[in-house]
Amino acid sequence: MRQPYFLIVLCLLLGFYSCSSERIEVTSLLASPSSNQSSLPHLTTAPNGEIYLSWVEQNGDNTTLKYSKRQDSKWSTAEVIALGNNWFVNWADFPSLMVNGDHMAAHWLQKSNLGTYDYDVRLALTSNGGQDWGESFIIHNDGIAAEHGFASMLPMDNNQTFITWLDGRNTKKEGGAMTLRGAIFDSSGEALNRWELDNRICDCCQTGTAMTSNGPIVIYRDRTENEVRDMSIVRWENGQWTQPTPIAVELWEIAGCPVNGPQITAQDNHVAAAWFTAANGTPKVKIALSQDSGASFDNPIILSEGNTLGRVGITTLTNGQIVVSWLDNIDSKASIMAAKFDQNGNLLKKIQVAETSIERSSGFPVITSSGNEVIMAWTEAGETTKVLTAKVNL
Repeated sequence: MRQPYFLIVLCLLLGFYSCSSERIEVTSLLASPSSNQSSLPHLTTAPNGEIYLSWVEQNGDNTTLKYSKRQDSKWSTAEVIALGNNWFVNWADFPSLMVNGDHMAAHWLQKSNLGTYDYDVRLALTSNGGQDWGESFIIHNDGIAAEHGFASMLPMDNNQTFITWLDGRNTKKEGGAMTLRGAIFDSSGEALNRWELDNRICDCCQTGTAMTSNGPIVIYRDRTENEVRDMSIVRWENGQWTQPTPIAVELWEIAGCPVNGPQITAQDNHVAAAWFTAANGTPKVKIALSQDSGASFDNPIILSEGNTLGRVGITTLTNGQIVVSWLDNIDSKASIMAAKFDQNGNLLKKIQVAETSIERSSGFPVITSSGNEVIMAWTEAGETTKVLTAKVNL
Protein backbone atom coordinates (compact mmCIF):
# COMPACT_ATOMS: atom_id res chain seq x y z
CA MET A 1 0.00 0.00 0.00
CA ARG A 2 2.99 2.33 0.48
CA GLN A 3 4.07 2.37 -3.14
CA PRO A 4 0.94 4.08 -4.61
CA TYR A 5 0.99 6.64 -1.77
CA PHE A 6 4.66 7.38 -2.51
CA LEU A 7 3.89 7.77 -6.21
CA ILE A 8 1.04 10.19 -5.47
CA VAL A 9 3.31 12.34 -3.28
CA LEU A 10 6.04 12.23 -5.92
CA CYS A 11 3.60 13.30 -8.63
CA LEU A 12 2.37 16.16 -6.48
CA LEU A 13 5.92 17.33 -5.87
CA LEU A 14 6.80 17.07 -9.55
CA GLY A 15 3.65 18.99 -10.39
CA PHE A 16 4.64 21.73 -7.94
CA TYR A 17 8.11 22.08 -9.39
CA SER A 18 6.71 21.96 -12.90
CA CYS A 19 4.36 24.85 -12.08
CA SER A 20 7.19 26.76 -10.41
CA SER A 21 9.39 26.26 -13.46
CA GLU A 22 6.63 27.50 -15.76
CA ARG A 23 6.13 30.59 -13.58
CA ILE A 24 9.83 31.43 -13.89
CA GLU A 25 9.78 30.66 -17.60
CA VAL A 26 6.83 32.88 -18.49
CA THR A 27 7.80 35.96 -16.47
CA SER A 28 11.24 37.55 -16.68
CA LEU A 29 11.55 40.57 -14.41
CA LEU A 30 13.45 43.48 -15.95
CA ALA A 31 15.63 45.86 -13.96
CA SER A 32 13.35 48.84 -13.39
CA PRO A 33 14.60 52.35 -14.24
CA SER A 34 12.38 53.84 -11.53
CA SER A 35 13.29 54.62 -7.92
CA ASN A 36 11.32 54.16 -4.71
CA GLN A 37 8.07 56.09 -4.38
CA SER A 38 7.39 55.47 -8.05
CA SER A 39 3.95 54.51 -9.34
CA LEU A 40 1.40 54.95 -12.13
CA PRO A 41 3.28 53.21 -14.97
CA HIS A 42 2.27 53.60 -18.61
CA LEU A 43 3.65 51.68 -21.60
CA THR A 44 3.53 52.66 -25.25
CA THR A 45 5.00 51.30 -28.46
CA ALA A 46 6.13 53.77 -31.11
CA PRO A 47 5.33 53.12 -34.80
CA ASN A 48 8.95 51.96 -35.29
CA GLY A 49 8.52 49.29 -32.60
CA GLU A 50 10.41 50.99 -29.77
CA ILE A 51 8.83 50.52 -26.33
CA TYR A 52 8.66 53.37 -23.83
CA LEU A 53 7.79 53.33 -20.13
CA SER A 54 6.60 56.41 -18.23
CA TRP A 55 5.82 56.79 -14.52
CA VAL A 56 5.65 59.32 -11.70
CA GLU A 57 7.86 59.71 -8.63
CA GLN A 58 6.73 61.62 -5.56
CA ASN A 59 8.70 63.41 -2.88
CA GLY A 60 6.35 65.17 -0.50
CA ASP A 61 4.19 67.52 -2.55
CA ASN A 62 6.56 67.36 -5.52
CA THR A 63 5.71 65.07 -8.42
CA THR A 64 8.02 64.20 -11.33
CA LEU A 65 7.02 62.53 -14.59
CA LYS A 66 9.81 60.40 -16.05
CA TYR A 67 10.29 58.03 -18.96
CA SER A 68 12.68 55.40 -20.27
CA LYS A 69 13.17 53.57 -23.59
CA ARG A 70 13.79 49.85 -23.94
CA GLN A 71 17.18 49.42 -25.61
CA ASP A 72 19.21 46.22 -26.05
CA SER A 73 16.75 44.29 -23.87
CA LYS A 74 16.99 46.76 -20.97
CA TRP A 75 15.64 50.15 -19.93
CA SER A 76 17.63 53.30 -20.62
CA THR A 77 18.48 55.81 -17.90
CA ALA A 78 15.39 57.66 -16.72
CA GLU A 79 14.71 61.08 -18.25
CA VAL A 80 12.54 63.85 -16.79
CA ILE A 81 9.56 65.16 -18.75
CA ALA A 82 8.05 67.57 -16.21
CA LEU A 83 7.64 68.22 -12.50
CA GLY A 84 5.35 70.24 -10.26
CA ASN A 85 3.88 70.63 -6.78
CA ASN A 86 0.22 71.10 -7.70
CA TRP A 87 -0.50 67.98 -9.71
CA PHE A 88 -3.56 65.80 -9.25
CA VAL A 89 -2.12 62.32 -8.61
CA ASN A 90 -4.70 59.54 -8.69
CA TRP A 91 -4.30 55.75 -8.58
CA ALA A 92 -6.60 55.24 -11.59
CA ASP A 93 -5.99 58.36 -13.72
CA PHE A 94 -2.33 58.26 -14.67
CA PRO A 95 -0.13 60.29 -17.03
CA SER A 96 0.79 58.88 -20.43
CA LEU A 97 3.40 59.20 -23.14
CA MET A 98 3.00 59.05 -26.94
CA VAL A 99 6.00 58.61 -29.25
CA ASN A 100 6.17 59.05 -33.02
CA GLY A 101 9.82 59.26 -34.05
CA ASP A 102 11.36 62.43 -32.62
CA HIS A 103 7.88 63.82 -31.93
CA MET A 104 6.66 62.94 -28.45
CA ALA A 105 3.69 64.03 -26.35
CA ALA A 106 3.12 63.61 -22.62
CA HIS A 107 0.04 64.39 -20.56
CA TRP A 108 -0.60 64.78 -16.84
CA LEU A 109 -3.20 66.30 -14.51
CA GLN A 110 -2.78 69.61 -12.70
CA LYS A 111 -5.08 71.20 -10.15
CA SER A 112 -7.04 74.21 -11.36
CA ASN A 113 -8.91 75.25 -8.21
CA LEU A 114 -9.55 74.37 -4.58
CA GLY A 115 -12.15 71.71 -5.37
CA THR A 116 -10.99 68.11 -4.88
CA TYR A 117 -11.78 67.23 -8.48
CA ASP A 118 -10.99 70.54 -10.14
CA TYR A 119 -8.06 69.76 -12.41
CA ASP A 120 -6.94 70.13 -16.02
CA VAL A 121 -5.30 67.87 -18.57
CA ARG A 122 -1.98 69.40 -19.55
CA LEU A 123 0.01 68.38 -22.62
CA ALA A 124 3.72 68.88 -23.34
CA LEU A 125 5.38 68.27 -26.72
CA THR A 126 8.90 67.74 -27.99
CA SER A 127 10.18 67.52 -31.57
CA ASN A 128 13.74 66.44 -30.81
CA GLY A 129 13.28 63.10 -29.11
CA GLY A 130 12.86 64.46 -25.60
CA GLN A 131 15.93 66.68 -25.45
CA ASP A 132 13.74 69.76 -24.97
CA TRP A 133 10.11 69.72 -23.87
CA GLY A 134 7.95 72.71 -24.71
CA GLU A 135 5.89 74.54 -22.13
CA SER A 136 2.80 72.54 -21.23
CA PHE A 137 -0.69 73.76 -22.11
CA ILE A 138 -4.30 72.87 -21.24
CA ILE A 139 -5.90 70.76 -23.97
CA HIS A 140 -9.51 71.83 -23.29
CA ASN A 141 -10.74 75.34 -23.96
CA ASP A 142 -13.72 75.61 -21.58
CA GLY A 143 -11.91 77.56 -18.86
CA ILE A 144 -14.08 75.91 -16.19
CA ALA A 145 -12.67 74.55 -12.93
CA ALA A 146 -13.99 70.99 -13.17
CA GLU A 147 -12.82 67.42 -13.58
CA HIS A 148 -10.88 66.70 -16.78
CA GLY A 149 -8.93 63.49 -17.11
CA PHE A 150 -8.66 59.84 -18.13
CA ALA A 151 -6.96 60.84 -21.37
CA SER A 152 -5.45 58.57 -24.01
CA MET A 153 -3.40 59.49 -27.07
CA LEU A 154 -2.53 58.30 -30.57
CA PRO A 155 0.19 59.37 -33.01
CA MET A 156 -1.09 60.83 -36.28
CA ASP A 157 0.56 61.75 -39.59
CA ASN A 158 2.60 64.96 -39.89
CA ASN A 159 3.65 64.87 -36.21
CA GLN A 160 0.10 65.40 -35.05
CA THR A 161 -1.36 64.03 -31.81
CA PHE A 162 -4.89 62.77 -31.25
CA ILE A 163 -6.05 62.88 -27.64
CA THR A 164 -9.38 61.97 -26.06
CA TRP A 165 -10.49 62.66 -22.50
CA LEU A 166 -13.37 62.89 -20.02
CA ASP A 167 -14.55 66.47 -19.74
CA GLY A 168 -16.57 67.71 -16.75
CA ARG A 169 -17.38 71.25 -17.89
CA ASN A 170 -21.11 70.46 -17.95
CA THR A 171 -21.11 68.87 -14.48
CA LYS A 172 -20.89 72.35 -12.97
CA LYS A 173 -24.37 72.99 -14.34
CA GLU A 174 -27.47 71.58 -12.71
CA GLY A 175 -28.07 68.11 -14.13
CA GLY A 176 -24.99 68.33 -16.33
CA ALA A 177 -23.18 65.13 -17.31
CA MET A 178 -19.59 64.14 -17.99
CA THR A 179 -18.78 64.27 -21.70
CA LEU A 180 -16.26 62.52 -23.93
CA ARG A 181 -14.21 64.87 -26.07
CA GLY A 182 -11.34 64.64 -28.53
CA ALA A 183 -8.89 66.92 -30.30
CA ILE A 184 -5.96 66.86 -32.70
CA PHE A 185 -2.92 69.05 -32.03
CA ASP A 186 -0.07 69.83 -34.40
CA SER A 187 3.58 69.75 -33.37
CA SER A 188 3.43 73.33 -32.11
CA GLY A 189 0.46 72.64 -29.83
CA GLU A 190 -2.21 74.31 -31.97
CA ALA A 191 -5.60 72.58 -31.94
CA LEU A 192 -6.53 71.60 -35.49
CA ASN A 193 -9.88 70.04 -34.61
CA ARG A 194 -12.05 69.63 -31.51
CA TRP A 195 -15.07 67.38 -31.03
CA GLU A 196 -17.65 66.37 -28.48
CA LEU A 197 -17.82 62.60 -29.02
CA ASP A 198 -20.53 61.73 -26.48
CA ASN A 199 -22.61 64.10 -24.34
CA ARG A 200 -23.24 61.73 -21.41
CA ILE A 201 -20.76 59.11 -20.19
CA CYS A 202 -19.51 57.46 -16.98
CA ASP A 203 -17.68 59.90 -14.74
CA CYS A 204 -14.30 58.35 -13.98
CA CYS A 205 -13.41 55.30 -16.08
CA GLN A 206 -10.37 55.11 -18.33
CA THR A 207 -10.69 55.63 -22.07
CA GLY A 208 -8.93 53.57 -24.72
CA THR A 209 -8.03 54.47 -28.27
CA ALA A 210 -6.52 52.64 -31.24
CA MET A 211 -5.79 53.21 -34.93
CA THR A 212 -7.58 51.09 -37.52
CA SER A 213 -7.25 51.06 -41.29
CA ASN A 214 -10.19 53.51 -41.35
CA GLY A 215 -8.86 55.85 -38.65
CA PRO A 216 -8.96 56.26 -34.86
CA ILE A 217 -11.52 54.61 -32.60
CA VAL A 218 -12.30 55.35 -28.95
CA ILE A 219 -13.77 52.95 -26.36
CA TYR A 220 -15.23 54.11 -23.05
CA ARG A 221 -17.86 53.34 -20.41
CA ASP A 222 -21.10 54.98 -21.43
CA ARG A 223 -23.93 56.10 -19.13
CA THR A 224 -27.64 56.30 -19.80
CA GLU A 225 -30.17 58.37 -17.88
CA ASN A 226 -31.20 55.11 -16.19
CA GLU A 227 -27.61 54.58 -14.93
CA VAL A 228 -26.79 51.72 -17.28
CA ARG A 229 -23.01 51.79 -17.77
CA ASP A 230 -21.97 49.52 -20.61
CA MET A 231 -19.15 49.81 -23.13
CA SER A 232 -19.53 52.06 -26.19
CA ILE A 233 -17.34 52.95 -29.14
CA VAL A 234 -17.05 55.90 -31.51
CA ARG A 235 -15.19 55.63 -34.83
CA TRP A 236 -13.72 58.01 -37.38
CA GLU A 237 -15.42 57.11 -40.64
CA ASN A 238 -15.78 59.04 -43.90
CA GLY A 239 -14.36 62.22 -42.42
CA GLN A 240 -16.50 62.34 -39.29
CA TRP A 241 -17.16 60.61 -35.99
CA THR A 242 -19.91 58.01 -35.79
CA GLN A 243 -22.64 58.06 -33.18
CA PRO A 244 -21.83 56.08 -30.00
CA THR A 245 -22.51 52.36 -30.46
CA PRO A 246 -22.65 49.69 -27.71
CA ILE A 247 -20.04 46.96 -28.00
CA ALA A 248 -22.23 44.58 -26.01
CA VAL A 249 -25.59 45.10 -24.30
CA GLU A 250 -25.06 43.96 -20.70
CA LEU A 251 -27.36 46.40 -18.86
CA TRP A 252 -25.05 46.90 -15.88
CA GLU A 253 -27.07 49.32 -13.80
CA ILE A 254 -24.92 51.02 -11.18
CA ALA A 255 -25.49 54.34 -9.43
CA GLY A 256 -21.78 55.23 -9.21
CA CYS A 257 -18.71 54.98 -11.40
CA PRO A 258 -16.79 51.69 -10.95
CA VAL A 259 -13.46 53.37 -11.93
CA ASN A 260 -12.63 50.40 -14.15
CA GLY A 261 -12.40 51.40 -17.80
CA PRO A 262 -11.97 49.41 -21.02
CA GLN A 263 -9.01 49.11 -23.37
CA ILE A 264 -8.79 48.49 -27.10
CA THR A 265 -6.22 47.43 -29.69
CA ALA A 266 -6.23 47.31 -33.49
CA GLN A 267 -4.26 45.96 -36.41
CA ASP A 268 -5.61 47.14 -39.77
CA ASN A 269 -9.33 46.28 -39.60
CA HIS A 270 -8.93 43.72 -36.78
CA VAL A 271 -9.99 45.16 -33.41
CA ALA A 272 -10.09 43.63 -29.94
CA ALA A 273 -11.69 45.22 -26.88
CA ALA A 274 -11.37 44.20 -23.22
CA TRP A 275 -13.44 45.40 -20.28
CA PHE A 276 -14.79 44.74 -16.79
CA THR A 277 -18.46 44.43 -15.89
CA ALA A 278 -20.48 43.35 -12.88
CA ALA A 279 -23.84 43.06 -14.59
CA ASN A 280 -26.25 40.80 -12.69
CA GLY A 281 -23.99 41.05 -9.65
CA THR A 282 -21.16 38.89 -11.00
CA PRO A 283 -17.78 40.50 -11.76
CA LYS A 284 -16.43 39.49 -15.17
CA VAL A 285 -13.60 40.33 -17.54
CA LYS A 286 -14.61 40.04 -21.19
CA ILE A 287 -13.12 40.53 -24.63
CA ALA A 288 -14.84 40.97 -27.98
CA LEU A 289 -13.38 40.92 -31.49
CA SER A 290 -14.22 42.88 -34.62
CA GLN A 291 -13.16 42.27 -38.20
CA ASP A 292 -14.53 45.54 -39.61
CA SER A 293 -12.57 48.25 -37.74
CA GLY A 294 -14.99 48.24 -34.82
CA ALA A 295 -18.25 48.68 -36.75
CA SER A 296 -19.52 45.40 -35.26
CA PHE A 297 -18.26 42.95 -32.65
CA ASP A 298 -18.63 39.23 -32.16
CA ASN A 299 -20.27 37.91 -29.02
CA PRO A 300 -18.09 38.63 -25.97
CA ILE A 301 -15.83 35.96 -24.52
CA ILE A 302 -15.74 35.66 -20.72
CA LEU A 303 -12.11 35.60 -19.65
CA SER A 304 -12.54 35.66 -15.87
CA GLU A 305 -15.62 35.43 -13.69
CA GLY A 306 -16.30 35.82 -9.97
CA ASN A 307 -13.04 36.66 -8.21
CA THR A 308 -11.80 39.34 -10.56
CA LEU A 309 -10.93 43.03 -10.12
CA GLY A 310 -10.80 43.90 -13.81
CA ARG A 311 -8.22 46.66 -14.48
CA VAL A 312 -7.65 45.39 -18.01
CA GLY A 313 -4.96 45.92 -20.63
CA ILE A 314 -4.71 44.66 -24.21
CA THR A 315 -2.24 44.56 -27.10
CA THR A 316 -1.91 42.99 -30.57
CA LEU A 317 1.18 41.07 -31.65
CA THR A 318 2.69 41.30 -35.13
CA ASN A 319 1.32 37.85 -35.93
CA GLY A 320 -2.20 39.09 -35.18
CA GLN A 321 -2.58 37.31 -31.87
CA ILE A 322 -4.06 39.26 -28.96
CA VAL A 323 -2.76 39.44 -25.39
CA VAL A 324 -5.01 40.60 -22.55
CA SER A 325 -4.06 41.41 -18.95
CA TRP A 326 -6.24 41.81 -15.85
CA LEU A 327 -6.34 41.29 -12.09
CA ASP A 328 -7.91 38.34 -10.28
CA ASN A 329 -8.28 38.45 -6.50
CA ILE A 330 -7.55 35.49 -4.24
CA ASP A 331 -8.11 36.20 -0.54
CA SER A 332 -6.01 39.29 0.27
CA LYS A 333 -3.79 39.05 -2.82
CA ALA A 334 -4.27 39.98 -6.45
CA SER A 335 -2.92 37.93 -9.33
CA ILE A 336 -1.77 39.73 -12.46
CA MET A 337 -3.06 37.52 -15.24
CA ALA A 338 -2.41 37.37 -18.98
CA ALA A 339 -4.00 35.39 -21.79
CA LYS A 340 -3.27 35.02 -25.48
CA PHE A 341 -5.93 34.56 -28.20
CA ASP A 342 -5.78 34.05 -31.93
CA GLN A 343 -7.65 36.38 -34.29
CA ASN A 344 -10.71 34.14 -34.12
CA GLY A 345 -10.97 34.37 -30.35
CA ASN A 346 -9.54 30.94 -29.53
CA LEU A 347 -7.70 30.89 -26.20
CA LEU A 348 -4.09 29.82 -26.75
CA LYS A 349 -2.60 30.27 -23.28
CA LYS A 350 -3.48 31.73 -19.88
CA ILE A 351 -0.90 32.41 -17.16
CA GLN A 352 -0.28 34.19 -13.89
CA VAL A 353 2.37 36.84 -14.40
CA ALA A 354 2.91 38.00 -10.80
CA GLU A 355 1.22 38.80 -7.52
CA THR A 356 0.38 42.28 -6.28
CA SER A 357 -1.77 44.02 -3.70
CA ILE A 358 -5.54 44.33 -4.05
CA GLU A 359 -5.29 47.88 -2.67
CA ARG A 360 -5.80 50.90 -4.89
CA SER A 361 -2.14 51.81 -4.44
CA SER A 362 -1.22 48.92 -6.73
CA GLY A 363 -2.97 50.78 -9.53
CA PHE A 364 -3.56 49.36 -13.00
CA PRO A 365 -1.09 46.92 -14.58
CA VAL A 366 -0.30 48.01 -18.16
CA ILE A 367 0.79 46.05 -21.21
CA THR A 368 2.28 46.64 -24.65
CA SER A 369 4.12 44.68 -27.32
CA SER A 370 6.68 45.03 -30.08
CA GLY A 371 6.78 42.32 -32.70
CA ASN A 372 5.79 39.29 -30.66
CA GLU A 373 7.49 40.48 -27.46
CA VAL A 374 5.13 41.35 -24.59
CA ILE A 375 6.11 43.80 -21.84
CA MET A 376 4.11 44.51 -18.69
CA ALA A 377 4.48 47.06 -15.88
CA TRP A 378 2.75 47.44 -12.53
CA THR A 379 3.17 49.09 -9.15
CA GLU A 380 4.47 47.05 -6.22
CA ALA A 381 2.70 48.52 -3.19
CA GLY A 382 3.98 48.37 0.37
CA GLU A 383 5.72 50.74 2.77
CA THR A 384 7.05 52.30 -0.42
CA THR A 385 5.78 51.91 -3.97
CA LYS A 386 7.91 50.94 -6.94
CA VAL A 387 7.22 50.37 -10.62
CA LEU A 388 8.16 46.87 -11.74
CA THR A 389 8.45 45.65 -15.33
CA ALA A 390 8.65 42.21 -16.87
CA LYS A 391 8.88 40.40 -20.17
CA VAL A 392 6.01 37.93 -20.46
CA ASN A 393 6.87 34.87 -22.54
CA LEU A 394 3.55 33.71 -23.92
